Amino acid sequence: MPMDYWRPNTTVAAVIERDGRFLLVEEHTREGVRINQPAGHLDPGESLLQAVTREALEETAWEVEPVAGVGIYMARYEHAASGTDVTYLRFAFVCRAVMHRPQQRLDHGILRAIWLDAEEVRARRHAHRSPLVMQTIDDYLAGKRFALDLIHTHPNCLYLDV
Repeated sequence: MPMDYWRPNTTVAAVIERDGRFLLVEEHTREGVRINQPAGHLDPGESLLQAVTREALEETAWEVEPVAGVGIYMARYEHAASGTDVTYLRFAFVCRAVMHRPQQRLDHGILRAIWLDAEEVRARRHAHRSPLVMQTIDDYLAGKRFALDLIHTHPNCLYLDV
């Protein structure tokens, strides 16, 4: 009989700042139109750095290069409508905008990519996808960083039987 295991949802987020403005996305959600960092779930066989690069491109049409970590965040959300709760483990990375690909189609549900300064983001707090949107920007502005070599993805550890 298989055992049930609890696992948090692993997600990544890109903090992309240029000239004092942050690259965010407006997206359709169950709660209406929200803003968020380019973010999404870790896909099977993918490293965290590959995931954040992919998500940024899919959601903003910007190629990015991760340069540092900002923070690792854990958040639990209760969904009253379904009676379920979900825990997310979010890895946020500072990324440098490398090249815009305006012909790239944006992911399903993404309305547009927008550049906003921190005060504009703060003023739209009511439209944040989660409280982590502003927390991540505040941590970035406070200078919180960790080196990318803190993260190691071992190529032989993809399917261990533990």
